[in-house]
Amino acid sequence: MVNPSLTQHILTLLEERRQRALGRRDALTGDFDDIVERSSDASRDDEHDPEGATIAFDRAQVSSLVSAAEQELADIDRAVERVRSGLHDRCETCGGEIPIERLRARPATRTCIGCARTVIAEG
Repeated sequence: MVNPSLTQHILTLLEERRQRALGRRDALTGDFDDIVERSSDASRDDEHDPEGATIAFDRAQVSSLVSAAEQELADIDRAVERVRSGLHDRCETCGGEIPIERLRARPATRTCIGCARTVIAEG
C-alpha cells in the first residue's frame, strides 16, 4: 500500500502534468485556428494549389497533436480518480502491485512493468 505522503506527491505530479498538457493543448488549438485562418485566405482548390497540400498536412498534424494532448488529459483525469479510490498502486491488467519507482516516473500509469512489457511485445 502506498503511504499518504507518496499519494499526495503523485497527485502533485499529476497536476503538474495536467497543467503542461492543458498549455500544450491550448497552444496547439491556437496553431490549428491560425492554420484554418490561413487556409481560408488561400485557394479553396487544395488539389491544384501548391500550398494546399502543405496546409492540409499542417492541419492534420496539429489536429493529431491536439488529440494526443486531449488523450493525455483524459489519462491524467483517470489516474487522479485511481489515486482517490486508492487503486493507483494496482495494475489494471493483473492486479499486481505497481512499484513506487514506476509511479514516481509515470504517475498516470495503469499497469505494472511486466504487463506493460507484454503489451509492447504483442505490439
